[in-house]
Amino acid sequence: MKDFLEVNKSSIMTFIFTGLTEKTEFNILLFIVFLHVYVTTVVGNVGIIILSIIDKHLHKPMYLFLCNLSFVDLMYSSAVTPKMLRDFLSETKTISFFGCAVQMHVFVFSATSELLLLGIMAYDRYVAICSPLLYEALMSSTLCLWMLVAAYCGGFANSLVQTVSTFYLSFCRSNVIDHFFCDLPPLLRLSCSDISMNLAFQMFLGGLISTSSIILILFSYTNIVLAILKIRSAKGKYKAFKTCASHMTAVSVFYGTIFFMYLRPNSSYAPQKDRVTSVFYTILIPMLNPLIYSLRNTEVKNGLKSSFKCCI
Repeated sequence: MKDFLEVNKSSIMTFIFTGLTEKTEFNILLFIVFLHVYVTTVVGNVGIIILSIIDKHLHKPMYLFLCNLSFVDLMYSSAVTPKMLRDFLSETKTISFFGCAVQMHVFVFSATSELLLLGIMAYDRYVAICSPLLYEALMSSTLCLWMLVAAYCGGFANSLVQTVSTFYLSFCRSNVIDHFFCDLPPLLRLSCSDISMNLAFQMFLGGLISTSSIILILFSYTNIVLAILKIRSAKGKYKAFKTCASHMTAVSVFYGTIFFMYLRPNSSYAPQKDRVTSVFYTILIPMLNPLIYSLRNTEVKNGLKSSFKCCI
C-alpha cells in the first residue's frame, strides 16, 4: 500500500484534524474522560479474550465468536482513540498521509469484520435455540473457522477497496480534516477529484455487506421468535430470550450508528453531528460490548467469578 500511496498525485503530505471540539478549554477534561473509557475498553476486551481462552466452560462457538468480536473492538478502538488522546494534549493535530491511510484501513477492516461477526453470532444463536440437540454437529469447529475466515476476508476486501480508492484521489483543496480521525466522509469532501466512483463503492460494498449480515440476522431471529412462541412455559421463553438478549442489544446499538453514518446521501453530512456519532461507535461501543456480554451472560459471569477466586 505504501508504494501505491507514493505515486498518488496529491501534493498533501500531512493532514490536520480539527479534533473532537474546537473549544480547547475542555481538552484536559476530555482527555481524562476518554482515557478512562479507553482503559476500560482495553481491560474489558482483553479480559473477554483471556477468559474465553482459559475457561474450559467457554470453549463453545458462541464464545469463540465473542472472543473475535472483542478482538476487532480492540483493533478499531486502538486505531482511533490513542491518536485522539494525543491530540487533546497537542496544539497541532497532524497525521501523515500514509498514517491516515493506515488508520482508515485498520478502522474499516475492523468495523466491517464486526458487522459480519454480528451476523454469524445471530446464526449461532439460531442453531442453539432451534436445533439444540444438533448444535455441536451443526456448529463444528471447521464451520466456525471458515465463518471467521469469511468475516475477516470480507473486512479486508472492503477496507482495501475503500482505502485504495480514497487515497488514489487528489487532495488539493485543503489538508484540514473536519474530524478527529481519518474517516471516509470528511476525506472525500477534501478531494478535488471526481468522487462519484468512491460514493458508488461505499454504497455498494457497504450495502452488500450490511444487507448480507442483516438478512442472516433477520432469518435467525425470525426463526428464534417462532421457536420461542412454541415454548409453553414462561420460564422456558424467558431463558430462550435471555440467551439472545446480549446479542440483540449489541446489534441494535452498532447497526443504528453505522447506518446513520455511512448509508445515507453525502449531501446530509454534518461535521459536528457526525463527530458525536463517531465517538459513539468508535470509542463507546467497543467499551460497551464486553459490559453487555459479561453483565447479561450467566456463563461469562460464572467464568469471571471462578477466575477471580483462583487469583485470590
